[in-house]
Amino acid sequence: MADERDDGEQRDEQVEAALASAGAAAGPAAGEHPGEPEEPQPEEGAPVEGEVPPGEEAAAGEPTQQVEEAAAALDDPAPQDDRAAQYLALAQRTQADFENFRRRATRERGEAEARGLGRLARELLPALDNLERALAAAEAQDDDFTRGVRIVQGELAAALRRAGIEAYTPKGEPFDPTVHEAMAQQPVEGAASGTVVEVYQPGYRLADTVLRPARVVVAA
Repeated sequence: MADERDDGEQRDEQVEAALASAGAAAGPAAGEHPGEPEEPQPEEGAPVEGEVPPGEEAAAGEPTQQVEEAAAALDDPAPQDDRAAQYLALAQRTQADFENFRRRATRERGEAEARGLGRLARELLPALDNLERALAAAEAQDDDFTRGVRIVQGELAAALRRAGIEAYTPKGEPFDPTVHEAMAQQPVEGAASGTVVEVYQPGYRLADTVLRPARVVVAA
């Protein structure tokens, strides 16, 4: 009987060992969730998901700061006002330069025209003098030729006046060497010294420019 009991206990132990081996091979023990992988544990010092490392956080903030500064510069009216003032000053200087150029060109054109007219008048004055001398010599005559010469002399003198050229005869005026040319000086009763007592040839001027001084006799 003792041997049968020993054999029975051995069989029980073998059954329990077989059941234990089968349970270990079948999977996790009761209370565990089969089929779910274990979550990897983060290594020490590694960044947690969703967090920005300190160095990257500073770098990420730089573009935002630059955008804000650019927007502030656009909103600031001071640079735009400075540019507008510069453009206005430039426009004013350009306009002033143009006005100066226009006035200078007008003045120079007028001076050139006056010089050309003066040269032409100086060439015509001898012819006018000859006509006046011819009329003086034929003063007593009244024929057709004399009348024709008088008409020509009158038309030439009128054309010079229309061009701004004026004749002047300074008899009785004080002698002025800037507009008179003394041909002789002689004592004249009743005339103050330095007075023009006779005009040999009338003078001509264009505005303030003397084309030919008057040739005169001055009292001594």
